[in-house]
Amino acid sequence: MTQHEEPVAYFRLLEYESTFMDVAIGLIFEETGFKISPGTKVLVKPNLVSPKKALACTHPNVTISLCRYLLDCGAVVTVGDSPGYGTAAQVSKAIGMTSGLAALGIKPITLGRPVPLELSFGSSIGISRDALETDMIINVPKLKAHGQFLVTGAVKNLFGTVVGFRKAFAHTRFGETKGLMEKMILEVAAAMPVAFNLMDAIYPMHVTGPISGKPFAMNLLAGSPNPYALDTAIYMLLGLSPKRVQLWKEITNQKINGYNPDQIKYVIEPPDDFDTTGFILPEILSPMEFEIVRLIKGRLKSIFSRMR
Repeated sequence: MTQHEEPVAYFRLLEYESTFMDVAIGLIFEETGFKISPGTKVLVKPNLVSPKKALACTHPNVTISLCRYLLDCGAVVTVGDSPGYGTAAQVSKAIGMTSGLAALGIKPITLGRPVPLELSFGSSIGISRDALETDMIINVPKLKAHGQFLVTGAVKNLFGTVVGFRKAFAHTRFGETKGLMEKMILEVAAAMPVAFNLMDAIYPMHVTGPISGKPFAMNLLAGSPNPYALDTAIYMLLGLSPKRVQLWKEITNQKINGYNPDQIKYVIEPPDDFDTTGFILPEILSPMEFEIVRLIKGRLKSIFSRMR
């Protein structure tokens, strides 16, 4: 592998209950050359978007198996996210992850303690100190179709390190100006100590998203130290181009390492082994900006869910 190539590992898993899950995660780390030193403080950051839609979240078995692997390596593990609705604990319980984490001595946390990240276009956004102050983040996205971004994966999942309502408010603040949401997401991602990305594409969400789509049997667990390369590999697997995916277009414009499909080296299994025929993406995308009434309703809904 040349110094310019980014490793992306593909491993076929037919179901989340597969006895090969632990083996798959170990091989993905090994074949991409990634190692964890004992004592490393690791934040595992799954997608815990909503307690009402388990399909919209990273599957519990992926997160639990990853945590088991990290603990075996001697890491100090925290699992956290800043959900769109409710708390991380509420979402974790709703999707059936809490007991599995508890068996490992882990309680999910809601990422908080916001600190302003100054953005290149003259604004700022509040990102979590919990994410910034860990030794490393292992990002565990769920591959999903998306009504505004077309499709989302590793890079977009790091937007979840923005604290609480600030995520929804960002759509209102930046959504009206074309390209600003993408720039903001990339700057949030760049600020994070991301060390590895493990993507749940075993049964990703298609048709629409990020909440209310349908499952698609892709049977893929994918990983890479580089979130941009991992997303690029997935875009290629879906037959997409930067012209269709605005976030990829912005990554390409900035020439962020991992944007170029020719600089990706596939390990374990080749992409040709995976069939994405029938994976449906939205034909018409919704505007990036949220209407103020929708923002207020969403904020109130989140507050009430936390009071339960």
